[in-house]
Amino acid sequence: MAINKEQVKSALSQVLHPQEKKDIISLNMVQDILVQEKYVSFTLEFPEKNDKLEMALTTACENAIHKFIDKDAVVDIQTGVNISLKRGAEEQQQAEQPQQQQEVLPGVKNIIAVASGKGGVGKSTVAVNLAATLAEKGFKVGLMDTDIYGPSIPTMFNLFDRPNITTQKKLIPLEKYGIKLVSMGFLVDVNQAMVWRGPMATSAIKQFMTDVEWGELDYLIMDLPPGTGDIQLTIVQTVPLTGSVIVSTPQTVALDDARKGVAMFQKVKVPVLGVIENMAYFVPPDMPDKKYHIFGKGGATLLAQELNVPVLGEIPLEQTVREGGDNGKPIVLADKDSAAATAFMEAAGNMEQQLALRKAKEGPTEKVEIKFRP
Repeated sequence: MAINKEQVKSALSQVLHPQEKKDIISLNMVQDILVQEKYVSFTLEFPEKNDKLEMALTTACENAIHKFIDKDAVVDIQTGVNISLKRGAEEQQQAEQPQQQQEVLPGVKNIIAVASGKGGVGKSTVAVNLAATLAEKGFKVGLMDTDIYGPSIPTMFNLFDRPNITTQKKLIPLEKYGIKLVSMGFLVDVNQAMVWRGPMATSAIKQFMTDVEWGELDYLIMDLPPGTGDIQLTIVQTVPLTGSVIVSTPQTVALDDARKGVAMFQKVKVPVLGVIENMAYFVPPDMPDKKYHIFGKGGATLLAQELNVPVLGEIPLEQTVREGGDNGKPIVLADKDSAAATAFMEAAGNMEQQLALRKAKEGPTEKVEIKFRP
């Protein structure tokens, strides 16, 4: 008789985690169950690498399937690490009783999301240079890389160390140029692909907000992944964003997607502080009087007028900007007198101005409660 998934789950519910004293099904450690005739395959996920525990539970799972289902079953068990797994009775209780949780990011005055409708428009470059500009002005600044699948902050700061963990199991951000930094790229090997489902990625983002020692910050810049998906919704539901900055290039296809990004934030009532047009034009170094609009001209201005939001800045296309990203030193620090650095600093100043205007006219933002119709 062929085996089915419910039989597998039932058998594995008899396997207890030796420390947690709960079965591995209720601990959500079993993923990707695949059954075909008498072949059974699944993945056992652990919150951290533990060879001894992996071997013990793998053996226990195989024995359970042979005992409770079929002694001739072919069992194929993979193991993996999922840092977003909740461990311990105390954490489980907090998850079940959210009203008892502490305030998220209590020491952060301003939380700014830097977003784009599509990839490839230089969103991370903008986020990095905004953060570096604010830090140069003397503000206490943090930068959170929320792109789980394609983290770029480690490369853009040339920083690949592993963060330390406190005795309270809180992650301590790395720091460079006066900016506190957190990224999935600090936690996994540079060549490792994050093959995660949406809930796993959003759970990791929540941990970046709740399980990191951010301390007192004037600004926390969030470098969002492109698009308008799960991670963006998780963020607006978890913390009250002070405002958002939309990044686009002048070309039509980028502007179309940027329009969707603005619409998303407006829909969830997150203030859009403005649009930054990246790669706005190119000035040849040997012909400073020439200006070439390679990707189009004035697109962000037209979009901003259409959506009734300001243009915070127009960033020129310069080789030194790319070099700063590859070498780990933002252009606003590497070449402060360059046209791009000047444009980034003006954009940061305009962002501060819009933030002050918004605060003068409106009250503080709140977390967004999103309800979906069945």
